[in-house]
Amino acid sequence: MNRMNPNKINFQFSLGIFLGVICIFSSVFAEETQVVGRDVARKYFETTTPKSEVIPSRDHYLAIHFGRHLGSEVWDWNGTESNSEVGQGSMGVTYRLSEWEQVADKSLRVDFNEFRVGQERFYKISFLPIVTFPDANSEFPLYFGIGGGLGVFFRQSPGESSLSFDYQLIAGARFFNIYNTAGFFLEGGLKNHLHLLSNGQLNATFAALGTVFTF
Repeated sequence: MNRMNPNKINFQFSLGIFLGVICIFSSVFAEETQVVGRDVARKYFETTTPKSEVIPSRDHYLAIHFGRHLGSEVWDWNGTESNSEVGQGSMGVTYRLSEWEQVADKSLRVDFNEFRVGQERFYKISFLPIVTFPDANSEFPLYFGIGGGLGVFFRQSPGESSLSFDYQLIAGARFFNIYNTAGFFLEGGLKNHLHLLSNGQLNATFAALGTVFTF
């Protein structure tokens, strides 16, 4: 029976270990190359480099208000030459449509108003494009505005115009995001109209309180 040379066995064993070590180092080197390669480094910096914080702009806001006429006077309405304190309650919704950047906001206001002329009560809804400045993104609490549009009476005295030209001059203070996206505002100003299809005119002042939502 032939016996294997011990030196040959040791050589083969050493060669096997050497080749095994070479394989291990080769695999480790390949992994290290993948970890520190250019592509991996680029991905690392893309995921770890902090992005600049973006402050969300108030692209839209919706304001809901309730108010009352403080003083009012009408002429040539419901058979009277003049009458005072005819304005009653009011409520409305204002939606910001867009802005002149860093200048003013362009909004649409839908306004409901109640009047009492003599013993009669009349109701009108108004659709008013309004421009207010400064723009909401300025975060300045005070604002001023002007708007004009169409008023539609859905209860009106017979023979009087059911359409009117409405215009408002407003000033207010607004506070956004007091609770999450909800805030509040105070507003006052002039709220006037002219009957389009008959004589009749209203000059009034008003005050309103409301809530405003940003989104």
